[in-house]
Amino acid sequence: MIGLVNGVWGWMPELSRRSALAVATEAAFAARPKPVLGWDELKALFPIAPDWVDFSSMLITSHPAPVSEAIQRYRRALDNNPNVFLQDNNRTLLGEARNAAARYFGGIDPDEIALTESTTMGVALVYNGLRLKPGQEVLTTHQDYYVTHESLRLAAARSGASVRRMSLYNEGELDRLSAEALTDRIAREIRLETKVVALTWIHSSTGLKLPLHRISAAITQINAGRDSDDQVLLCVDGVHGFGNQEESFAELGCDFFMTGCHKWLFGPRGTGIVAATKRGLDFVTPTIPSFFDYGAYGRWIRNEPEETTTGAAFMPGGYKAFEHLWALTEAFALHESIGKARIAKRTTELSSQLKEGLADIGNIVLRTPQSPELSAGLVSFDVEGQRPGKIVESLRKQKIIASVAPYATPHIRFSTSVRNNPQEIDKALGVLRDLAG
Repeated sequence: MIGLVNGVWGWMPELSRRSALAVATEAAFAARPKPVLGWDELKALFPIAPDWVDFSSMLITSHPAPVSEAIQRYRRALDNNPNVFLQDNNRTLLGEARNAAARYFGGIDPDEIALTESTTMGVALVYNGLRLKPGQEVLTTHQDYYVTHESLRLAAARSGASVRRMSLYNEGELDRLSAEALTDRIAREIRLETKVVALTWIHSSTGLKLPLHRISAAITQINAGRDSDDQVLLCVDGVHGFGNQEESFAELGCDFFMTGCHKWLFGPRGTGIVAATKRGLDFVTPTIPSFFDYGAYGRWIRNEPEETTTGAAFMPGGYKAFEHLWALTEAFALHESIGKARIAKRTTELSSQLKEGLADIGNIVLRTPQSPELSAGLVSFDVEGQRPGKIVESLRKQKIIASVAPYATPHIRFSTSVRNNPQEIDKALGVLRDLAG
């Protein structure tokens, strides 16, 4: 029979309960050397077929060795004695993953972090949970992705609020855009009824990177003249910058940041986070009951509704691929061992090499801004007179992995990450010269 421990079901161990494995894992993590990996050493950690060139970090990662080994270690322990291992270790290991995420994202409070299983889940949790009212609106853009548009549509249908889309730029204008112009366009579209601005940091269609620190500063100025109940929240799908850019959560200045960890961060597949400010959490209601909120079951037993939302309360419960969530700590450790600034610099170098090479090929139209301020590791382009899908198929026959942006106007996409190298970019450019000719 399942009993209660301090108001929580017995399979959720006490906060002070520490298994020998959990203590050993934490000690090993703290004592782990922090080598400055060379790029070839890093590439060797991935079991990607050596005769393939993989530019698909923006979709799903290959697990690097430290992450894969952690998953296997936890999986064996779970398979050996699943109930006991889960009881003794789950809360501690989930806590360590939250701590690692909080440290990596700029040393924020771990209770500003909720672990999820994807960007899509995080986006849906935030937008579904917004306490919107009739008469309020969410401002987003025509250039945002399906997940944002659909989550907002469903949220508005339930709340009676409205969703308004603005255009960030006109066709053919991308390479003439400036950070100041983008910021001004968004700020000018914010109205008295605007409660939420919903944006994407780096667009998966064109690779455009929004100057979030400028946009959040502009929203802060607007909020200075508003009552607290009417202040604008900034919500961001940040997945295509998380793991290849160096800005902290505080520097970005958003209220919610939703991301998956199984892309540029090289984390376990099926993992993600939501980072939130206290102001943001005060404006949302959890959608999925939490198992991590330590007082949730006690409040349920006593029929006491929760009045405030915390990161723990916002973290979805349920039985899941625990070994993947636990191994997330190793992905953050790997990135920290390399250095966020080094990763951002290398990503810029590789994407700049690719963009410059593409711009020199006739019949290729670059769709991503050349400026590093307005781009990151995702590079989009078209080959004139040829369907994007056909080019991607031809590249695959040459063992080069690209993708097609799933939008009304599709583009060919490469994602250059630190697991790539300049030689791979040169090879891809050579094949593209032949295809475009």
